[in-house]
Amino acid sequence: MEEKDWYLLKMLYKEKNITKTAEHLYISQPALTYRIQQLEKEFGIRIVSRGKKGVEFTSQGELLVVYAEKMLLELLRVKEMIQNMNDRVEGTLRIGVNSSFMRYRLPKLLKEFANLYPNVEINVKSGWSSEVINSVYKEEVHVGIFRGDHHWQEQAFLLSKEPFYIASRDPIDLEDLPNLPRINYKITDYNLRHIIEKWWHQRFTKPSLITMEVDSVETCVELIRNGLGFAFVPGISLQDQDTLSTIHLYSRDGQPIIRETWMIYRDATLDLSVVKAFVDFMKSRFNTT
Repeated sequence: MEEKDWYLLKMLYKEKNITKTAEHLYISQPALTYRIQQLEKEFGIRIVSRGKKGVEFTSQGELLVVYAEKMLLELLRVKEMIQNMNDRVEGTLRIGVNSSFMRYRLPKLLKEFANLYPNVEINVKSGWSSEVINSVYKEEVHVGIFRGDHHWQEQAFLLSKEPFYIASRDPIDLEDLPNLPRINYKITDYNLRHIIEKWWHQRFTKPSLITMEVDSVETCVELIRNGLGFAFVPGISLQDQDTLSTIHLYSRDGQPIIRETWMIYRDATLDLSVVKAFVDFMKSRFNTT
């Protein structure tokens, strides 16, 4: 079993489709099928079968995929260690980042970092905060940036605290909220959803009048800007919306409701010059002390 076989199994498991996998690997379908057959002969097992929904892996085949993923990760680690032995800041930096931070903050930061370290190749994977934490845990990325609470046991650095607002196009009175159309968006942080719901139930006996539900805060803000309702939104999403009317959100005891942004990474990754350089760079730009 060779390195190219690891890539083949990983890609086929992801796509569940011979044609798409062959296209990704820049080989022909017959060549891909032949290689799978050779692996099946080598291990004496059936790796995949073709079903109505595409390629299906057997339990033995899934075990080979796990092995392939481990070997690819180990190979990547070795390459990074070799690149790091010359004491220069070069190599590949893999970052996992929350979607909102990716949109509003990270591009300018990466441009500045790339200017400082032109020999660094930057790979970015964006997603929900829970996905980012999982990517760091599985060592798919070196550094994770996400919003909300965490239970990470290794290195964690608080980048910022952002306030939460009630945002609307025109000024509104808090007492009128139950009678006003509310725009809701998907909040992936359970604790934050709970805080907002608790805030509402402590003040009103009527449920909020949700007239629109969307999948992103960016879409939500655009609907607010067009006067279609109010919403609870984080400060980071209002950077380019100075014309909107906002009300700071406070808890019952007068504490501002905030959402924290964290940077996490493993202790061992600081041995890599690219990771240490990026961590130091981020800490210098977000000095929260």
